[in-house]
Amino acid sequence: MQSAVERAIDTMWSRYHEPLSLADMADTAILSKFYFSRVFRTLTGTSPGRFLTAIRLTKAKQLLLETSLSVTEISYMVGYNSLGTFTSRFTRSVGMPPARYRALSHGGILAPSSFPGAACATQAGSVAGWVEVPETGTSVRVYVGAFKDPIAQGVPVACAIREGAGPYRLETVPEGRFYLRAAVVAVDDLDPNPSKRRPLFVGAEASSVRAGRTAEAHIETRPASPLDLPILLALPELDARTAPDVRLAVPSPR
Repeated sequence: MQSAVERAIDTMWSRYHEPLSLADMADTAILSKFYFSRVFRTLTGTSPGRFLTAIRLTKAKQLLLETSLSVTEISYMVGYNSLGTFTSRFTRSVGMPPARYRALSHGGILAPSSFPGAACATQAGSVAGWVEVPETGTSVRVYVGAFKDPIAQGVPVACAIREGAGPYRLETVPEGRFYLRAAVVAVDDLDPNPSKRRPLFVGAEASSVRAGRTAEAHIETRPASPLDLPILLALPELDARTAPDVRLAVPSPR
């Protein structure tokens, strides 16, 4: 079944600009659309439609960084018929409007300091643990974010950045259940084209947070695969070319 789903994902990457329906995607996997939808969600953690949306927005990010095309032109090129719908989805998924994403990319900003962030919770706790990273022989930077949704998109409720494997801590995390996502990127051998930078490894864990307490969550990262949903959050594409001091980064209030 994995090969069937990977065929469908290949089709999404090559035909993202077309109005692909669930039936179209199921046909490429040679499965009924109902069975395809169930298997796809089991293997990827999300629906075919949401995966296609992530691919379209990833392509939009590339076009914003690589071309001088207008936001309107890009929206149509990646399969949207409405500029308003495109802008709304891009902002919600990436964490900032398309034009701002393009403008900030030129300075090589270090996310997530550029995000407006969410208001600090009055009833908040923290999450701490260890991030495991496979040996690569090169310097790597690790991003850890806490999200309300299983997909790493939008503005995380809390973030941490560190160099290599080791301990992390997320402060001011509201009460509730959150999904922790880790992305590991190379530091010494960054592609000069920001839109082509991809995580070497990814990791995921879930955690329940209670006010005034520290939840423990260890994250083991693994090589990224075609089944992984593209990371829509505005990192690591906008990462700085030089490594920062190891630090914690928590979004500031609006």
